[in-house]
Amino acid sequence: MRTIAITLGDPGGIGPEVALKALYRKSWPGNLRFVLIGSRAILRRQARQLSVPLPPEWHWHDALSGSATIVNWEPEQERNFELGLRYPSYVAAAPARARPGVTPWPPEESRLAALPDESTPSPARSATRSVAGGRARLQRLKSIGFKQPPMPLTWQPGVTGKAQARSVVRWIQAAVQGCRAGHFAALVTGPICKQSLALAGLPFAGHTEYLAALTLTRRYAMLLLGGSLRVVLVTRHLPLAKVPGAVSRSAIRMAAQLAAQALPWLGIKQKTIGVCALNPHAGDEGLLGREEIKTIIPALRSLRRQGLSVEGPIAGDVIFHQARQGRYGAILAMYHDQGLAPLKMLAFDEGVNVTLGLPIVRTSPDHGTAFDIAGKGQAHAGSMAAAIRLAARLAYRRNPWGRAGAPGRT
Repeated sequence: MRTIAITLGDPGGIGPEVALKALYRKSWPGNLRFVLIGSRAILRRQARQLSVPLPPEWHWHDALSGSATIVNWEPEQERNFELGLRYPSYVAAAPARARPGVTPWPPEESRLAALPDESTPSPARSATRSVAGGRARLQRLKSIGFKQPPMPLTWQPGVTGKAQARSVVRWIQAAVQGCRAGHFAALVTGPICKQSLALAGLPFAGHTEYLAALTLTRRYAMLLLGGSLRVVLVTRHLPLAKVPGAVSRSAIRMAAQLAAQALPWLGIKQKTIGVCALNPHAGDEGLLGREEIKTIIPALRSLRRQGLSVEGPIAGDVIFHQARQGRYGAILAMYHDQGLAPLKMLAFDEGVNVTLGLPIVRTSPDHGTAFDIAGKGQAHAGSMAAAIRLAARLAYRRNPWGRAGAPGRT
């Protein structure tokens, strides 16, 4: 038996709806158990609207046994539950010279930065940061979450605020702790809006960066799956104007190395990774941009010396057609929309996001909070169901970045 944790995501979004629809309107193997992490009051309202059962309550110290295969955990109501997570040492902004290859945090350009992210400043500027200032920021981070009293939370479809944001943070933290403690074999996260993390006082660009911090992970990447495509992003959520400066040799190497490790985990036999060019026509020998010559080609040369099978840089208007023919196990896309536009065209309602590099299994539906249709019962649960299916499958396999053996057994 494997236990899968599912966070509800933003309370005012479609996360609670698609979670309930996926669990109660789909068929699941008898060797799986599900823990829905989030507000019981909101689940009750959504369950009533959808005419599905309200999952029975579960508590941290309860055994995950018995006949109930779908339960609800509301961690903010647990008086005896203590958060045992800590943030990684590099969050405290140690000087770059003391930690080669690691960009200290947070960056000067944006309060909503990843950790570490492609938008971080250069090591030269980062090295001037004071360690004392970093420690102060770390203490503020540690005060966020369970140390703050819960705020009253009501179901307000299409709305987010401080109360909702704090709940989102608590649910994520509790889910990660459950995975690290061995209660859960995998985590499926409901969609959140980036504003929620900001409202909670967290300076992370999104779920992925926050989960990396909570699991002490420095090397991570987003892998999107849909139809016959598997796409790893070299950069994530950046303004397009910042992408060329963020596409570095090290970022390409990291994404490719993580992709190569992930393919056997996913059961993909094709080992070749296709690499997108950044510019039209792959730069046309430098006439349309020199990033291919100066950055991408040298990075691929280095990867080949390491024994990886990589092809590229290949123009974006060609590579996805080749991938559909089975030529690549995965594609490296240089930026968000380059990879997600073709994938969502093929599998808009069934796309899945997997975070590579984490010591826990984490998947999520490949869509956002959809505040415009929240509470109306119109949300399609296909992507959430696909995320749960993949999480369950990966929970029975050895995580290349995790502990040996599979946790979450009962």
